[in-house]
Amino acid sequence: MKKLIITLTIIAAASSFAAAQALPSFQFGIKGGLNLSGLDYSGSTFNSSNRAGYLGGFWARFGALGFNFQPEIYATSKNVQISDGNSEVKAKFTSIDVPLLFGGKVGAFGLGGRFYTGPVVSFAINKDQSFSGAVNNATSLNYKDQNFAWQFGGGIDIQRISIDLRYEAGLTKQTYGNSHTRVGLFNLSLAYTLFKI
Repeated sequence: MKKLIITLTIIAAASSFAAAQALPSFQFGIKGGLNLSGLDYSGSTFNSSNRAGYLGGFWARFGALGFNFQPEIYATSKNVQISDGNSEVKAKFTSIDVPLLFGGKVGAFGLGGRFYTGPVVSFAINKDQSFSGAVNNATSLNYKDQNFAWQFGGGIDIQRISIDLRYEAGLTKQTYGNSHTRVGLFNLSLAYTLFKI
């Protein structure tokens, strides 16, 4: 009898897990977090320091059969510090970012893990740079108005709360003096599901 109860419990749990992964679903929520931005300066004549920024916005998730599509839109601040030996530039770029992520999920009963990857389009809405040192020798970072990147990462879902860790690799080249660079960043965010179907 005991073995029968254990077997039935395992079958019921497996059936619930399979149904949770197979049925179409939709979720919508808000998110906020921090990022750490830097510049790829391999082979260049300057040094870059990572600086913290923020992000905040909305996300949606369409899923079925264990896979999902997750479009997002959020405002983000990307901060970098650049030194070329003669001057130092602190640059802050505020943008609207639109990731279009594809991924999968494992887990059931409100607890699970996710992994995803996809392109990101960024639209710069503010570009501030402050200079220190010899202003006449200062070189600005020409951050483009529209930029492309690729994100990949993973997350954990606990009921309506999600925790995500991602890396974003810049695809668009930025100009700094005679050098070219790309913006890369890590972001850690906390999301909350406002409603789901």
